[in-house]
Amino acid sequence: MEVEAQVVIVGAGIAGLATSLGLHRLGIRSLVLESSDSLRTTGFAFSTWTNAWKALDALGIGDTLRRQHETLHGNVTSSTISELPIFEMSFKARGKNGHHEVRCVKRNLLLEALANELPSGTIRFSSKVVSIDESGYFKLAHLADGTILKARVLVGCDGVNSVVAKWLGFKQPAFTGRSAIRGRTDFKSPHGFDPIFMQFFGNGIRSGVIPCDDKTVYWYYTWVPSSQEKELEENPAQLKQHILSKLGKTPDKVRAVIENTELDAFISSPLRYRHPWELLWGNISKGNVCVAGDALHPMTPDIGQGGCSALEDGVVLARCLGEALSKSSRQGMEDKSEEGMQEHKKIEVGLKKYANERKWRSFDLISTGYVVGFLQGSEGKIMTFLNKFLAPSLVLLLLKKADFDCGKLSIS
Repeated sequence: MEVEAQVVIVGAGIAGLATSLGLHRLGIRSLVLESSDSLRTTGFAFSTWTNAWKALDALGIGDTLRRQHETLHGNVTSSTISELPIFEMSFKARGKNGHHEVRCVKRNLLLEALANELPSGTIRFSSKVVSIDESGYFKLAHLADGTILKARVLVGCDGVNSVVAKWLGFKQPAFTGRSAIRGRTDFKSPHGFDPIFMQFFGNGIRSGVIPCDDKTVYWYYTWVPSSQEKELEENPAQLKQHILSKLGKTPDKVRAVIENTELDAFISSPLRYRHPWELLWGNISKGNVCVAGDALHPMTPDIGQGGCSALEDGVVLARCLGEALSKSSRQGMEDKSEEGMQEHKKIEVGLKKYANERKWRSFDLISTGYVVGFLQGSEGKIMTFLNKFLAPSLVLLLLKKADFDCGKLSIS
């Protein structure tokens, strides 16, 4: 069976839904393909910085999410060796793009907020893309169930193992040698944590605890597992005990968060990233195909910009694609027509504009995240000593990289 669609977006994650909603705000319908049978909330929550809130406001859902999550006042970075705070930073400072705004957002609430604003039928679940072909000005997305989607525009938002990124010529993301464990703890009564981003590091371990609201706390733990320790990922109970044994000198209330986490409420995954130079000579877009989110810029979580930059991608891509499609929305979809050729050219120009706008931003975030993670996750007495002096600069990078405005959705 062959189905025709103007814009097909592969992946109903943050980037895919943000792009679809951005296009919807501009009056352009899209079809979002999701391989699973429901919205996936792997990761549980993520730090949502100033740049992400500007993107969410552009999409029209910022205030909905603000009502569900508390504002974080600042960051406290402490050593798990001495148990002493190394650096404290307020988030109340003003940057070049206005006052900083930081919250820890539950991933399921974000995805639901995006999806709920889309027209019925926009997301097609249980739709896994297995291959991509070309047919004139169209791209043919072949699904596992035999369906063929004939798309005027194909957008890959299908994560680190992106089929679309592979078609564009990108290599598989590289492993850093580190892994991250992410979890979320839901308390029956108020947890008592101040609205502070608490970060801990020492002996090659980096961890953090961040409240989402008065009853929910998100936590993470990054490490370099040995071959034996990797086997713990198959046993959540043992993995949990391993984390608790490696936390070093951390406050009892922080340990209690992990102790109270259900075994199905945390997950371990290897950290991968795209070599940033690939973005400079690779094809972020090619003709009427492009990538966004983790399909474009998989990065380590060390500056908290993976999900935030995916939201930026969605706004910028919708704006650039909207400019191209709005100028030719009344033209036909006939493959061999003059109108079809002109529309294809406009789409190609729009996607190139998006690629140029996102190339250096993505390069910067990937590079910065990798360096921060390498320094704070390094073992040895010398690195531990150096980190005490580097901590203020590394934490300030969080605000610096978040001081960014992807712009509005309006098109000329």
